[in-house]
Amino acid sequence: MITLSPIIYGIMKITTTILLAAFSTICLAQKKEKDSIAPVDLNEIIVISKKTPVHLKQPKSLATVEEYLQQSSKVTMVRRGGYALEPIINSMATERTVITIDGMRIFGACTDKMDPVTSYVEVSNLSEANIASGQQGSCHGPTIGGAIDLKRANLNQKELGWKGALKTGYETNNQHKILGTSIGYNDKSFYVNSDFTYRDAGNYKAGNHEEINFSQFTKYNLSATAGFYLGKKSLIEGSLIYDKATDVGYPALPMDVTLAKATITSLRYSYTPVSSYFLNWETKVYYNTITHKMDDTKRPQVPIHMDMPGWSDTYGYYSKLKGKYENHHFMANLNSFYNKSIAEMTMYPSNPKENPMFMYTWPDVRTFYNGLYLEDRIQISSNADIKVAANIGIHSNKVADEFGLQSLQIFYPDMTASKNRILKSLLGNYILHQDKFEYGFGLAYGERAPSVSEGYGYYLYNSNDFYDYIGNPNLQNEKSFEANLSFGFKTESFTSNLTSSFFHIQDYIIGKIAPNIQPMTIGASGVKMYDALNYAVIFNTDLNLEYKIAQYWNLKTLLVYSYGKDDNRNNLPFISPLRYSGSLQFKKENFNLGFGASGNLTQAKFSAAYGETKTPDYVIFNFNSGYTFPWNGNKLNIQAGVENILDKYYTTFSDWNKIPRQGRNFFVNVSYVLF
Repeated sequence: MITLSPIIYGIMKITTTILLAAFSTICLAQKKEKDSIAPVDLNEIIVISKKTPVHLKQPKSLATVEEYLQQSSKVTMVRRGGYALEPIINSMATERTVITIDGMRIFGACTDKMDPVTSYVEVSNLSEANIASGQQGSCHGPTIGGAIDLKRANLNQKELGWKGALKTGYETNNQHKILGTSIGYNDKSFYVNSDFTYRDAGNYKAGNHEEINFSQFTKYNLSATAGFYLGKKSLIEGSLIYDKATDVGYPALPMDVTLAKATITSLRYSYTPVSSYFLNWETKVYYNTITHKMDDTKRPQVPIHMDMPGWSDTYGYYSKLKGKYENHHFMANLNSFYNKSIAEMTMYPSNPKENPMFMYTWPDVRTFYNGLYLEDRIQISSNADIKVAANIGIHSNKVADEFGLQSLQIFYPDMTASKNRILKSLLGNYILHQDKFEYGFGLAYGERAPSVSEGYGYYLYNSNDFYDYIGNPNLQNEKSFEANLSFGFKTESFTSNLTSSFFHIQDYIIGKIAPNIQPMTIGASGVKMYDALNYAVIFNTDLNLEYKIAQYWNLKTLLVYSYGKDDNRNNLPFISPLRYSGSLQFKKENFNLGFGASGNLTQAKFSAAYGETKTPDYVIFNFNSGYTFPWNGNKLNIQAGVENILDKYYTTFSDWNKIPRQGRNFFVNVSYVLF
């Protein structure tokens, strides 16, 4: 029998009451046509850069993508070093979320999740990050926690001619050097954009000047887009991202990365029909390939050296149709992808007379998915909107390598090479606008298939809890029942927004100790096999406040609370304690400055059952300032500041093996924008 805490039960009871009342209102509401309807997504959009000058208004324009995403109340980051942080949405890691670039599905090639999708883009070639909570993100594929779609930057079609920028930056803490350039041209018949960024950093220092070894990295990123207008109604566009990182250290892990390389390509066709019902039809085909190589040759006192390369290739497409009929705004998205994931491990004994030992950690797993997403946004009255959506997909896995299949059959003698699944989702959201208030609520159901590691991983070492993990191809689909609420209030000088989401997840996938199996990794505590709990519950709520104190002064605050329990009342891992942030900002014409603070309370409800330990509270302070100089008809923007002013030594709940974060860091960013 399912048991819930009094707090969660109360939330569900209140939610049910509100839903019943609201649906009664919907049934009695009269139709009223309108040229456009208010958005009913409970999404969050973080502007990164849109037409280069906008991102220069940010406190740190050359920050990493991860630093921008952490502005969101829905996103936190798992840190394993100074590079390639793993995004967590609604307290759920990447297995339960979807991260795309312009709608393209991309899968990392690292079994230790050292190469999230966000690591293969740069802020200078992105315009915004669309963060969707729960099933709001199911347009891009099956998800439980939500989705992040990273939108590429592009030139405005109305602004003809050349555009460009030169940029450079430096950070003192880890000697982080940044160089880059972007250039683009827009004509009536075509456009082309290109962007290049280079980053190089040494080991960073935690508070009290403690150097964190193996935290260096070097990265190159090239992005290019070209489009041609085929008349006034259609457009064809090709794009390329090439990203290469070398000599990347991961101090929280036993291995580093010699190479992380991605090539991401796409061809898009967009058509605007001459119709009062169909507004836009967009089709994209894409291909991306990821290469990731781990090794430990630079680590001292390694018992046995090993190499762990991985490869991930993805072919995919989507075809999206948007339209309008009376008070209905609808969308259909037919999408598909085919992914090939391979990862290997070769161990080299210290005795040269002994032969190296080889095994597949991902045994050439082929994943084929075909899905259809349907959405309808309905204006049911002059101040009320409803959105309903459904998604259904066929998901197929196949172990293509015979040796890898036989290795897994040691633990699962009856397993076959292939397994097919049907994945479903359904959501309904309702938003009511009333004077200065906005109320919203929603219910949703979603399913996901196990990830490649959860289903077919073979002796994957987790250095956070010191266990080897083995996948389980017999896992059921994970199923999520979701409820969300939102409340907003806005005046000319004050804005507030409160959102809450509750997830009851059945067949929750997590590793369980297998006492009769011996570990393969030297020093490992044992072996865990992926299995399913009866259920788990996750609750998140956040409060955003913004107040315009005076003409040029603005105050922002954020509070986030999360809660997670399994079916035995154990705390779930990577659930944030109460976190908070606040900033005071001044902006006048070409000058801006800001002072901010952020922190966590003590993580008292840590997950001891899953290897976590207590994390103390912390608070850090930051300062930034910037000025834009007109120069020969162009603009020179200079930004400078200091992060962690007091050089606080601290770690957070999501830092792998409790590695400390950066201490005091002075930075300067310079951008010269050409018009």
